[in-house]
Amino acid sequence: MDASSFPDIEIATPFKNEGYALVGAAFEVHRTIGGGLLEEVYQECLEMELAARGIPFVAKQALSIYYKGQQLRKCYIPDLCVYGGVVVELKAVGEFLPEHVAQLMNYMRLARKPVGYLLNFAPLDKLRWQRFIL
Repeated sequence: MDASSFPDIEIATPFKNEGYALVGAAFEVHRTIGGGLLEEVYQECLEMELAARGIPFVAKQALSIYYKGQQLRKCYIPDLCVYGGVVVELKAVGEFLPEHVAQLMNYMRLARKPVGYLLNFAPLDKLRWQRFIL
């Protein structure tokens, strides 16, 4: 059985509309400047597009890491956090690799954010993206 077997039950999809807005902004960036550029270029362009659309975000915010209650000097820095609950990791690679997924999942866990997106701007034909929910 799947969710369609129970039409009265809505599957929880946190930040669904916010995700559409995020991915729409990313598609606009890719449509405008194309694929194959450096990740840092897409980071700057996406930040501009998010701001133009009024999408709240924080860029490159350090996440503290603890070991047995003690904060480490090392921290993790995801590319973006949007809408206060969505971690976004940008890539400009040939294809997503398992370590990209692991990186995003670790960021989501450390930040205690329920939703994450991997956005890959490298392909020339179109943006590639994946959504993850903890």
